[in-house]
Amino acid sequence: MTLINTIRTARLRSTTTRRFISSINTHEAFLQSIPNYPGITTISLNRPHAKNAISLQLLKQLTDCLDTVRFDNSVRVLILNSSTIGSFCSGADLAERRTMTKGQILRFLGDLRTALSKLETLPMPTIAAIDGPALGGGLELALACDLRVAGHTVTKIGLPETRLGIIPGAGGTQRATRLLGLSKAKDLIFTGRSLTAYEAEELGLVDYLSDEGTPASDRALSLAREIAANAPLALRSAKLAISRALELSLEPGLDFERAAYEPLLQTKDREEALHAFKEKRNPVFKGE
Repeated sequence: MTLINTIRTARLRSTTTRRFISSINTHEAFLQSIPNYPGITTISLNRPHAKNAISLQLLKQLTDCLDTVRFDNSVRVLILNSSTIGSFCSGADLAERRTMTKGQILRFLGDLRTALSKLETLPMPTIAAIDGPALGGGLELALACDLRVAGHTVTKIGLPETRLGIIPGAGGTQRATRLLGLSKAKDLIFTGRSLTAYEAEELGLVDYLSDEGTPASDRALSLAREIAANAPLALRSAKLAISRALELSLEPGLDFERAAYEPLLQTKDREEALHAFKEKRNPVFKGE
């Protein structure tokens, strides 16, 4: 059973849940916890008819989700996915954009940049589950996550903006370069080509591929479970320290790492880890 079907099955067990889902499915982006997987939450993009193209409404609701999850200490890992298998995000909604003035487009780009910065700086680890085309702003969305998982059948991953007379405008030139290096990022953006999932993995755009016959969301869930088993406060400190590594020279970076490390020595989770090691059992972390 896929991740999406697991969630749907659990949802349909009560009338109350059915009423709630009826209302939540009108949202173009929404948060939900995963039944039987405490600590793992998803933000699902929900415009299947438009391949989750980023509309003004989707962007606003995505931003609201990010603002909510940022302060939810119960979330250990966040998965960004599509509400339907076969989709991820095809980029900006070009049909909507054609109706916008230059000023409105610039406002949209500013809001998108802000949303992606919020995603990138979330305190918990994040995983993009790419189950369909990730083009333009869709790939930029995935690049703002910590890790990326692609479905093995996905064939359209890229930054095609130069073919449309523009450049990636929501962080693509910067995040792709930091991830891939200068020449590979230039090649990807200059050509505007679309990659298959296998090509994207080989290039370094994605970190994992799903197994044959299974969606990316399932592989992302497996990865999230592996991460969520670790101490939540340690995960957050590790993400903070790693994210600063590219901004600092080595000695200041080591100082920052030490500053992130020392508070963890006083946590209950650290004590639990030591007791569990002594007792030869798995630790039970509580984020305290």
